[in-house]
Order: sequence, then C-alpha cells, then structure tokens
Amino acid sequence: MIRLYHFPLSPFCRKVRLTLAEKRMEVELVEERYWEQAPEFLRRNPAGKVPVLKIDARLMSESQAICEYLEEANPAPQLMPRDPEARYEVRRICAWFDDKFHEEVTSKLLYERVHKKVMGLGYPDSKNVKFGAGRIKYHLDYMGWLLETRRWLAGDVMTLADFAAAAHLSSLDYISDVDWNRNAAVKDWYAKIKSRPSFRTLLADQIPGFPQPAHYADLDF
Repeated sequence: MIRLYHFPLSPFCRKVRLTLAEKRMEVELVEERYWEQAPEFLRRNPAGKVPVLKIDARLMSESQAICEYLEEANPAPQLMPRDPEARYEVRRICAWFDDKFHEEVTSKLLYERVHKKVMGLGYPDSKNVKFGAGRIKYHLDYMGWLLETRRWLAGDVMTLADFAAAAHLSSLDYISDVDWNRNAAVKDWYAKIKSRPSFRTLLADQIPGFPQPAHYADLDF
C-alpha cells in the first residue's frame, strides 16, 4: 500500500500526485492538516511539511526527491530524459516553479486567499495579493517564450517540469487567479496536460468554503 499525506491545494503534493497517477501507481490519499504540527505527523516528517509518501514501509519527504525516486524506481512512462543536459533543464524548470514561482506567486495568491482562511490566520494581505497578481504575468510570459520553440516546457516530450508547472498553476486556477488568455501557447499547453487521465483526481478536488470555478474541470476551457 502506498499512502500520500497531502493537502489538496498544495502544489508540491499535486506534483507528486501527478507523478504517481502518470505511472499508474495506486495510492491512498490522506489529507493532512500539517499546519497543526500534530506529534504523529511530525514523527513522519520532522520538517512538518507535506507531501509525505509512505511506500514499502519507508517515509519520504520533499516533492522533487519523491518524484525522482518514483522515476528511478518505476521508469515507465519516462518523465526524466536520459541525456544529462536535458535532465538539467528539467530540474532547472522544476526549481523555477518550486522556488521562484512559489515565492513570487503561489505564496502571494493561493496562501493569502485560501491557506490563511483554512488555517485561521486572518485576512489576505492586499499588498501580497497585488504583488503576486503582477508577477504571475511575468511567469506566464516566460512560459510562452519557452513554448515558442518547444512542445513542452523542457523540450519536445512531457517531463516532471510540466508537472511542476501544472501543479502550481492548477492550484491557482482553482481560485481563478490565472489569465489563460494572456498567452495562447500556455493555454494550449495547459489544455494538453489538463486532459491527461493523471489529472482527473486534481480536477475532482473540493475545498470546503472554496467552490470550484465553472471552468476549473472543463477540458475545453
């Protein structure tokens, strides 16, 4: 039995969920209120963060490490190229979204609008929301620039880089914070990845107090 301790709108958890689903690995999803820092959860991951994957009696943390472990242990379908330079590009783009995009956009929009309310931390900081709303335009333009010469973000085949980006953008799309009309290439890319069977569980997520927007699960948005 594979078990994933997660929070539905965590982009890091979503990246792992996409990887598991793409590799057709059955997993039990256990929603974790990680911010409560329960002793039992801290025993699973002293860092107090999700995702945490339990597999073969082993507990794993950190989304990129988990995804690369799954790729090496279950190489089909392939989500990391074999060429060292191509692997570097995948890791670079994963880091772009998990570090830069997360810091400038996800933490300023998703965390302010959703996480604060769920965690009982008060109201959104309007300065943070305004900053994130401005910075997401830069990131969408960068993605569009990449997609001018590539079929997918890191090259001509889908990789973990696409899952990292889609994990963040799908979380923000749940609260209608992505302008899909800004760049046609980005919208087409997201439509392709959104239509994959591995994306279905993400599209079924329901967050109490935050109903899905009408377009969220629409494959022809």
